[in-house]
Amino acid sequence: MHGLNQSVAIGPLGFSIGQLLIVLAFGIALLAGALIGRRHRTPVADTLFNLLLVALIGARLLFVARYWGSFEGPLSMLDIRDGGFDPLGGLLAGLGYAGWRLWKAPRQRTALGGALLAGAFTWGVTAGPLLLLETQSRPMPDTALTTLAGEPIDLPALAEREAQPMVVNLWATWCPPCRREMPVFEQAQQEERDITFVFVNQGEDVSLVNRFLDHESLSLENVLLDAQNALGDATGAMAMPTTLYYDAEGRLVDTHFGELSRATLSRGLERLR
Repeated sequence: MHGLNQSVAIGPLGFSIGQLLIVLAFGIALLAGALIGRRHRTPVADTLFNLLLVALIGARLLFVARYWGSFEGPLSMLDIRDGGFDPLGGLLAGLGYAGWRLWKAPRQRTALGGALLAGAFTWGVTAGPLLLLETQSRPMPDTALTTLAGEPIDLPALAEREAQPMVVNLWATWCPPCRREMPVFEQAQQEERDITFVFVNQGEDVSLVNRFLDHESLSLENVLLDAQNALGDATGAMAMPTTLYYDAEGRLVDTHFGELSRATLSRGLERLR
């Protein structure tokens, strides 16, 4: 798993390392902007929050434009719980807004420029090493799992048998985002027959999993049990849901932490084509 996509659990909440580093970089930018702005009597906090909002809107708009056909309607386009953001859109929108503010508000240039440099530097020194680490060649974990029938199995054995790309979803019945995304996976499993979908339940017993599947009327293939949460430990997925994308050679090519929509699933499947 790419370092930025590894997740951590803080109480009942889960965050990716990338999300935490963005918060850290933005916090450093706010601090630098406040210190420099105080010296020049020019506050820039509002401008920085507006910049963040503009960047998020730009990232979402470009993502929606790219995967327009995967959305069911306007409300689903507004539902950002799926993590559907395009970094390029955010970067272009953020740079455009920052450039406009630097041009329109000369008094803010020193404080705003210092804040942006501090935030960019923080992101570079924290996220940069993780981006440079090449982890996609790490082999598929051979963690011992079991089927709902109690038979032992592991992901490499299943991948060898199926001989096609594999999408592995780590989930639990108590996890609301996991429950919401299951119909999306059910539909995809029925439509994408050239991709193997695997659902590895974390830490629950077979009776609880079967009751959930029956109650939700879900028809899923390859539902496996990981009683000790060993696969989450092996892949760095400490919070759920997490979805891993492996190519036909068993190499990890993409990771999505958090809830999936049809659009974000389509983005991940592109890497397997």
